[in-house]
Amino acid sequence: MKYIILEPTSTGYSAYSPDLDGCVAAGDDRDQMIALMKEAIEFHLEGLIEEGLTVPAPRSESAYVEIDLAC
Repeated sequence: MKYIILEPTSTGYSAYSPDLDGCVAAGDDRDQMIALMKEAIEFHLEGLIEEGLTVPAPRSESAYVEIDLAC
């Protein structure tokens, strides 16, 4: 499952999951933030399962667009 968006910040990195409302993490560096986000996702999904709720399928996707600045 793919669930996270990574963002550099002025103090490290943050991440969130567009498919899991409220599931976020922040860390001093990229590796720490990814590890914390993995824990947050596992905790979030375990909570959904314990409550008898459906684990959402990933719906979000990313794309890059190329911009010609010579216009």
